[in-house]
Amino acid sequence: MAFPRHKKLSTLMFYSTNLCNSKCRHCFVWAQRPAVHISKTKTVEIMNSKCVSKNTTVGLEGGEFLLHPEAGEILKWFSENHRNFELLSNCLQPRRVIDNVKKYPPKRLYVSLDGDRDTYLHMRGADGFDKVVQVVEACRNTVPVSLMFTLSPYNSFDDMSFVIEIAKKYNTDIRIGIYNNIDFFDTVDAAHVNETGSRNGSYHDRNFVEKIPASVRDTSENYDFLILYNEWKNRKLKLKCYSIFDSLVIHPNGNVPVCQNLDVKLGNIYEKSLDEIYNGRDTVELQKKYAKTCNECWINFHRKYDIVLLRSLEKLLPKPVIQLFYGKYQWTDNPKLIYNKVVNPINN
Repeated sequence: MAFPRHKKLSTLMFYSTNLCNSKCRHCFVWAQRPAVHISKTKTVEIMNSKCVSKNTTVGLEGGEFLLHPEAGEILKWFSENHRNFELLSNCLQPRRVIDNVKKYPPKRLYVSLDGDRDTYLHMRGADGFDKVVQVVEACRNTVPVSLMFTLSPYNSFDDMSFVIEIAKKYNTDIRIGIYNNIDFFDTVDAAHVNETGSRNGSYHDRNFVEKIPASVRDTSENYDFLILYNEWKNRKLKLKCYSIFDSLVIHPNGNVPVCQNLDVKLGNIYEKSLDEIYNGRDTVELQKKYAKTCNECWINFHRKYDIVLLRSLEKLLPKPVIQLFYGKYQWTDNPKLIYNKVVNPINN
């Protein structure tokens, strides 16, 4: 914030290809044509940007990243030149995932799993449950594995409980997200309007919090995300979005948006360098504008950053002091309440 035109990226996500072998109901990347990819040459060029450091965490995804025609060569380059990279996969080609993970181990492997076998087929349009389990069993002792669960109108809180038990069984991490209308994913159903977690009639707005499984408390960084989502959806929570200052995504066509939620383009890597896009004067003005005024999504990539930031600050400073330099914010309709009073009211 002190030197906004000399920033270093904390996180850089490559949506390296829009090819996908799934047919998800909550994402229509698989239907996009023509197929486009960020080449290995362009990837290496981007990684040599001044704004990318050895500490920048890089994510490789798609579509399905491993369908990229140069997937193996890109993974090889990262394993030799920037070990701080993560791989995301739907695991519908389990042998390819297992072989690449063992040959070019990422810092972490993220695997999509949104419920049991029937829910997986219903939500993702492919029979992939056993393939996901195969990859988890084969890779969990090679690299850290995280199961990614997205709560949507197409699954339920029972599915959430089921996936948490799978994570416990294989001693893996679990990351819980909420279905959002992300521009790149060409989503159809309006997020936060349809009943999230409503498959089989298991949810109504009035008892969202009551439906959160108790087992979520045993996981890291998920319980508060769900509790606070309910406050945000009911227009009680208002946080600024500082994640956009140090995290970027790049789409397969080269577009770099200000964030995952908004259709606001900072630039294109085929027209400008990443340094010009990320630290340019126009970008800094856009980042300042949306950081201060936008409260329009509940996407993990952005909102967990702000939750952790403010939660940590509140452990050190009184809220009025934080607001002197951060600005006004509120966790719920009572602007005086701090994080712990909202997320853990019984213990306070």
